[in-house]
Amino acid sequence: MKGPLFYSKILLFGEYGIIKDSKGLSIPYNFFKGALKTDENLTGTAKDSNEGLKAFTTYLKELVDNEQGLVSFDFESLERDVANGMYFDSSIPQGYGIGSSGALVAAIYDKYATDKITVLENLTREKLLKLKEIFGRMESFFHGKSSGLDPLNSYLSLPILINSKDNIESTSIPSQNKEGKGAVFLLDSGMTGETAPMVQIFMEKMKQDGFRSMIKDEFIKHTDACVEDFLNGNIKSLFGNLKQLSHVVLDHFKPMIPSKFHQLWKQGIETNDYYLKLCGSGGGGYILGFTQDLEKAKKALHGHNLEVVYSF
Repeated sequence: MKGPLFYSKILLFGEYGIIKDSKGLSIPYNFFKGALKTDENLTGTAKDSNEGLKAFTTYLKELVDNEQGLVSFDFESLERDVANGMYFDSSIPQGYGIGSSGALVAAIYDKYATDKITVLENLTREKLLKLKEIFGRMESFFHGKSSGLDPLNSYLSLPILINSKDNIESTSIPSQNKEGKGAVFLLDSGMTGETAPMVQIFMEKMKQDGFRSMIKDEFIKHTDACVEDFLNGNIKSLFGNLKQLSHVVLDHFKPMIPSKFHQLWKQGIETNDYYLKLCGSGGGGYILGFTQDLEKAKKALHGHNLEVVYSF
């Protein structure tokens, strides 16, 4: 048995901000993917995944019992398949901020949810919010509180625009210019990041008046502007706002940036060769970069591997 593929995602804009109602923009990233498979002789990571699915199944049963009417699953099939050696075969690196647990959640919902909302139907805002709520509850098994956005992105395989907590829509982004010099890229920090502790730090900081007003007056302001600029293809304005956003993150989100990247982060802001921002919750994993001249950025970031995810 081999199920359909579910892809990783990149939250281009909105990390942390969407917790506090900023705009956000999330896009599927097809380079990494996962699918449900079955093997009778499980070893290594496949065996670990199968064990994880057993625990996840138990969690889903509790979820269905506790949240009547939210979602239901064909547990008979799910338990049988898990007992027969089902696992999630995935190339999506864990702890890298690109939705490894989201793809798994999407795959399980797709295969085992009964009365599911399908990708083929007319996806009204209500349906998208319902899916996001279901996915949020499902994904909470993996890292505490989840917005449900990662699984939603993986399930739909479409860019998603978050206008606010209760207003999300699938959207289209400007088509790529493969010949263009500009790029959005991923930078590998070489270490994994845990979502829950990072979100915990953020929530603690939110108790401070100064931090709260910075989030509202600076972080969310620049995030929202970046989303608008990106969707409208306003490159000049986008890079102005990106510079501000990168600066705010360096000043106020230091714990989320691996220490060996503090200098590179600063260097980008000072030279304008590239701007860095968090990809997901930070603390490790990937860092997201934006540049108007990829060759320049590559030279400046010599020794680091840049994975281009979007060209313009």
